[in-house]
Amino acid sequence: MEAPFESNPLIDRLPEHLKQFIKPQDYADYTPINQAVWRYVMRKNVDYLSKVAHSSYLDGLKKTGLEVDSIPNMYGMNRILKEIGWAAVAVDGFIPPNAFMEFQAYNVLVIASDIRQLEHIEYTPAPDIIHEGAGHAPIIANPEYAEYLRRFGEIGCKAISSSRDYEMYEAIRLLSILKEAEDTPEEEIKKAEDQVEFLQNNMGELSEMSRIRNLHWWTVEYGLIGTVDNPKIYGAGLLSSIGESAWCMTDEVKKIPYDISAADQSFDITKPQPQLYVTPDFAHLSLVLEEFANTMALRTGGLSGIKKLIHSNALGTIELSTGIQISGLFTNVIEHEGKPVYVQTTGKTALSYREKELVGHGTQYHAEGFGSPIGKLKGINLAIEDMSPRDLRAYDIYEAESVTLEFEGNITVTGEIITGSRNLQGEIIVISFKNCTVTHNETILFQPEWGVYDMAVGKKVIAAFSGPADVNSFDMVNHVPSTHTIKAKKSLEREELEGLYKSVRTIREGNQNKELLPNIFTKLKSSHPNDWLLSVEIVEILKDKNEPKLLEEVLIHLENVKQKRPEIAHLISGGLDLIFKKELV
Repeated sequence: MEAPFESNPLIDRLPEHLKQFIKPQDYADYTPINQAVWRYVMRKNVDYLSKVAHSSYLDGLKKTGLEVDSIPNMYGMNRILKEIGWAAVAVDGFIPPNAFMEFQAYNVLVIASDIRQLEHIEYTPAPDIIHEGAGHAPIIANPEYAEYLRRFGEIGCKAISSSRDYEMYEAIRLLSILKEAEDTPEEEIKKAEDQVEFLQNNMGELSEMSRIRNLHWWTVEYGLIGTVDNPKIYGAGLLSSIGESAWCMTDEVKKIPYDISAADQSFDITKPQPQLYVTPDFAHLSLVLEEFANTMALRTGGLSGIKKLIHSNALGTIELSTGIQISGLFTNVIEHEGKPVYVQTTGKTALSYREKELVGHGTQYHAEGFGSPIGKLKGINLAIEDMSPRDLRAYDIYEAESVTLEFEGNITVTGEIITGSRNLQGEIIVISFKNCTVTHNETILFQPEWGVYDMAVGKKVIAAFSGPADVNSFDMVNHVPSTHTIKAKKSLEREELEGLYKSVRTIREGNQNKELLPNIFTKLKSSHPNDWLLSVEIVEILKDKNEPKLLEEVLIHLENVKQKRPEIAHLISGGLDLIFKKELV
């Protein structure tokens, strides 16, 4: 079934490789228990967070159309988000970090449309609609923060990963799914935990993606704002967790002034955070982001940038000083005196200029890879790109001329020039040769039988980044995760309990007779004695009905549940506190 995404034109702008992650939000899949979980968490959050969250949170709840009583319909949200220049799409759990950040760059909020089980009402390691919808969405109504999020996505999606990063993503995704699923055998969870721990201990030097994900975690997900002594919450992970939002405000959690050192502070997604970072304001977040971006190959380029791409074993791009961009799988670089003098890709490669593929230089033409010298000609102070037409003629860099170009680092190109392409500034960016031989010392890098040799022109590498220059150059619809979230199991017992929750919801909404409550409670108590949330909802209705006898029965039952299940006693007390307007502790 196609999702009705037309409610927000921002989604239409998304490239196909991002659309592959979008799935329809089938609102009918949300059960009455799901709705009750949303309502409990939101009621607790709004009450508590009004005291400890950044002021943008409550303002944003109104602006983004989030309701306390009902799980949001994303297509309704989209009509409202459109007013603040954003959109929302549903996805299945965790998606790859590059894709997640690229969505942000397009001003699109990614929302995992599943919702946590009642058993995990306080916290789940899996992304869900409470975390994404109630955590991320309200804060983006703040324009300064929304721009930080967009800019973070724009820079973050260019961060170069290591070959281990995707393994780590898949391992964490699997662990979050298994922990959230019902009745997962302990040995399966232990195996998944061991794999995550093994990868965490064997990641080697942190990649750009690992480091910028750390910044994302300590700001967007778990950030505090204000002063170390008096912080407020703005991170979505805290805003969506009734357990951690209270825990993080205690002295048990160390508060650290936020700076770029957070890029090297790793995190464990399955546990409460032992320390959190406090930014003085949202503007400071952007300053640190730009400071980090200045360390990325996106801005530093050079030999180290190419080596990062080779190490990533993934599609990437280098940009030369003329603006020409080479996109492909980088497999080799020849260096001389700390500089790259020849670069090589394997397999499909595309050449672009200003993120637009050059005509005739797509992946079908460069299907077997691409190699080119980089740098200046030996013994000549003037780089090819800086030569005037008269200079080019003097050095025989001219159509139909046979020429030998000796580059620094002993790269030699010998052949007959067919033609050249220039950029808008008039600099030559590509020279094509026939009958061409390219060598490095005694090693042949290209020979005449291989056809036309296209040489990219540039004296240095000014940028290196993840992904292609032109997103249309490659078919990237191939990174859908190998695992899927696990839905709640159906049983006659569960269906009966869902029916009771539905009846109480319709009574509260005024669509069913309140006189049914005694029978509902009797059935609940006899057939589902361990359930606690529905009894709390019944108490809420009875308090306003002036039925002290039944109310007392339900409260006694809840006390018994607290005795039998001490691990959820504080959840019952928290729900009752809201109803009876007690001071929250």
